[in-house]
Amino acid sequence: MKHIVVAIDGPAGAGKSTLARRVAARLGYLYIDTGAMYRAVAVAALREGIALDDALKLEQLALACEIDLTGDARVLLDGADVSEAIRRPEVSQAASKVSAVAGVRRAMVNQQRRLGATHSVVMEGRDIGSVVFPEARVKIFLDADPAARATRRVIELRQKGMPADAAEVEREMRERDERDRSRTEAPLRQAPDAVYLDSTALTPDEVVEAVLRIARERTSNGKEADR
Repeated sequence: MKHIVVAIDGPAGAGKSTLARRVAARLGYLYIDTGAMYRAVAVAALREGIALDDALKLEQLALACEIDLTGDARVLLDGADVSEAIRRPEVSQAASKVSAVAGVRRAMVNQQRRLGATHSVVMEGRDIGSVVFPEARVKIFLDADPAARATRRVIELRQKGMPADAAEVEREMRERDERDRSRTEAPLRQAPDAVYLDSTALTPDEVVEAVLRIARERTSNGKEADR
């Protein structure tokens, strides 16, 4: 059986993680948060004091890191649970810089492709449909107004007990958007055959149903898993 890839790309705070996790559950596919992989490398770099502009050391670090994504959405870095650590604001900023390093991206893309070769997956990130799986039949580019994205991120951080200033979060998010779109290696962009979906005015349920409709239209296996 040929495995199916549902590729969901888009900027930070658009709702990719929530969407991808729910769609994967509905379809019975494996959920892969590629952003968490880059964040894990960023955690390792910060802990080891590696400069975020040292491309060689960052590539070596990415190749050496053992990153596991568990079925219950935990992220393990060399066996240790870093699920909370990777969501801290300083790690988000570091991850944006780490992910711009060509060697780091190559290391992570190789891991992502191996996962997609062995499972049907819902994979979310910045370049899944454009670089990692350009042949994927189901591609979504999920977007939202920057202010709405910043508000969502503030709510997420505060729910986890982390301090979050709305203006600062929006400023950092806009800076990250610019870095992601202007980087030389695999910039954030919509794949030509991806469906653009603006989630600003939609509920999470509405976004999930929209993606499931697209999956059914583009594949013969777009049925929901028995639950």
